[in-house]
Amino acid sequence: MKIGIEAQRLFRRKKHGMDIVVLELIKNLQKIDKKNEYIIFVKPDVDKCIEETKNFKINYLKSKNYFTWEQFALPRAAEKEKCDILHCTSNTAPLKTKIPIIVTIHDIIYLESLSIFKKGGTWYQKLGNMYRRWIVPTIANNAKKIITVSEFEKKRINKFFKFNEKNNKLSAIYNGFGKHFEFIGDKVFLEKIKKKYNLPKKFFFFLGNTDPKKNITGVLKAYNLFLQRSKEKISLVILDFKKSELKKILKEINAENLIQNINLLDYVPNTELPGIYNLCEIFLYPSLRESFGIPILEAMACGAPVITSNTSSMPEISKDASILINPYKFEEITKAIFDILENENLKNIKIKKGLERIKLFSWNNMAKKVLSLYETIKNEN
Repeated sequence: MKIGIEAQRLFRRKKHGMDIVVLELIKNLQKIDKKNEYIIFVKPDVDKCIEETKNFKINYLKSKNYFTWEQFALPRAAEKEKCDILHCTSNTAPLKTKIPIIVTIHDIIYLESLSIFKKGGTWYQKLGNMYRRWIVPTIANNAKKIITVSEFEKKRINKFFKFNEKNNKLSAIYNGFGKHFEFIGDKVFLEKIKKKYNLPKKFFFFLGNTDPKKNITGVLKAYNLFLQRSKEKISLVILDFKKSELKKILKEINAENLIQNINLLDYVPNTELPGIYNLCEIFLYPSLRESFGIPILEAMACGAPVITSNTSSMPEISKDASILINPYKFEEITKAIFDILENENLKNIKIKKGLERIKLFSWNNMAKKVLSLYETIKNEN
């Protein structure tokens, strides 16, 4: 087969969840599949994170914006390459093409409510959600196969689109995590990371961004309550969040003095994130809604105790290896923090269970299951 993989934003420097997933898919397919031919469609950018091999070709497509790249440049190029399958990896796909489409729909949060118009989030995020609301229902019906990332999300998609579960159109294939996420005993390396990012001696770690589902307001309220009740003033490190946005939220919750205890980091390369996980006291991931939650696995692999939510996919991914809380009740987040800090036995049990839990997830397994799906389409045609 000749398989096209859409990876439009793969070469951008600041990679996020979906970029990491497609990067790992391609890297692992390069290891396990020497038979099929692959065309990787990307937009030119600064970080050339994959190389061509004998059966993997990179096709650079230029276009003014995301929409014209996906709806015009991509289908034209895929048809010119005579692809047998086109795998679109980031929720959306071309509306018109003769090539059978596989689409990875990571989640359908943007379809479940009109939250895209509510407070919070950037206009870029809101416009992206509007585009997905418009295009995903048609893509979901047109696609030969749909991949999603958890059993929770599979049920949500089946229910929303009223798919017949017996027709095997929709598959849940778990994500993995990078092998470089591990316990680090090299104190020199950890000290280097601490100095580079000016990290405090003791800190909680939170991966924040402006998406309301990440629940930064709940985290800040919980942290404020922690500082009020704790004798030890442990800092909070937040990744990928602007100071102006932070000040705005702190003012809204009447906790402006909190800023002196918070360290904001800009983008941290994926290769250096393990250092931060290793150094933190607790990893906070009390999201309101997730389709998977790769950072849960990353933190567990680094030996960090995890506090995450009892909603959506997070209990499915973490099971009993984390402390599960109701993310809408910030007091529960605070209580979970104290539970870990004051109960060394509980902390060690969760860390040990986390290291066992992560053994069930790998990018190699994910790639094998996706490849099997490609073969299924070939056999059906």
